[in-house]
Amino acid sequence: MGAKVFLFVLACLSVTATAQQRLVLIDQDGSGPGGSNQMAMMVLLEAPQVKVLGITMVTGNAWRDEETQHTLRMLELTGHSDIPLARGAVFPLVRTEEETRLLVPMNGKVTWLGAWGQGPTHLVETAEGIKPFTPDKLVHHGPYEVPPMPEGAPTIKATDEDAAHFLIRQVHAHPHEVTIYAAGPLTNIALAISIDPDFAALTKGIVIMGGSLNPQTEDPEFATSPRHEFNFWLDPEAAHITLRAAWPRIDLTTVDVSIKAPFTEKMLKEISASPTPAAKYIAAWSQDRYYLWDELAASAWLDPSLITKENVLYLDVDINHGPTYGDTLTWTEKLKPATSVRLVHAQLDLDLPKFQKMFVDIMTHNYAKKSSQ
Repeated sequence: MGAKVFLFVLACLSVTATAQQRLVLIDQDGSGPGGSNQMAMMVLLEAPQVKVLGITMVTGNAWRDEETQHTLRMLELTGHSDIPLARGAVFPLVRTEEETRLLVPMNGKVTWLGAWGQGPTHLVETAEGIKPFTPDKLVHHGPYEVPPMPEGAPTIKATDEDAAHFLIRQVHAHPHEVTIYAAGPLTNIALAISIDPDFAALTKGIVIMGGSLNPQTEDPEFATSPRHEFNFWLDPEAAHITLRAAWPRIDLTTVDVSIKAPFTEKMLKEISASPTPAAKYIAAWSQDRYYLWDELAASAWLDPSLITKENVLYLDVDINHGPTYGDTLTWTEKLKPATSVRLVHAQLDLDLPKFQKMFVDIMTHNYAKKSSQ
């Protein structure tokens, strides 16, 4: 009898633990190896009491198929091969690479083209101080070409289901329990909304890395274009559809707060000293020191107290095909248009030491130990 009671208690504890898990679906542009896209997914994969139901890939910083291979390999190397991955959109809904290049003589050059070409020079923190940095991992190639992978090719494969239907199926399987974490262009999300009008309302909300209000920085990418942000810019129509959907809540990690969250040499050294698979992956493949864009969005969902200032306002994206195509639009209650714009919690500032410590702790599994105490 005692053994039966013990097994019953264990079963109850197991059910309770499962019930307490926070469910999330990751939609990401998974450029790699290493870098912000991969490390952001790892925040959610490594965090205690979080269940990642799956990952969907979208073209953004790199093409979808290349991103898929890097992400599958990351899952293998960090011990998460059981997480399903579905491939999504290869191209934005409306914007094209050719149109963008034709508009350059009239509208000026675009600072960051992601999968469409090499990027600009940024100001980043190095061991020697703030210095210019030009990304060199992302080499321009065709949409279905996968260059040789320095971290090795994965042995696991993506699912046969497309991203939009995978997202819809998972949300319907867990109504009002799943948060959508979207840290790339919002093409997959917009497609899911367009296929299933109930999709957004059936979630717990959406966390987005995107948009820009008025970042205070010397980085010319943002100082001269304060409303420009890449994820919204690459697919403005998708962002427009997503931001107007009936989400229970929208949290937006903006450029304004992201550029206050650098990945430092000190953080890399602390992580590299750990024997965890996640730490080994970062030590091997995340050598560039840049902003922790997507990692902050994921971490702030885990612990909202990281955000010390936000602005709740009505937000949309410019979909007119002019110089500000893809720029962030905002209004107050009194000035908002009569159309169905929605309130967004736009993050503006953070507790940087707390965030940096949390990120290091998650990757070294110290966060898991502290959470269980």
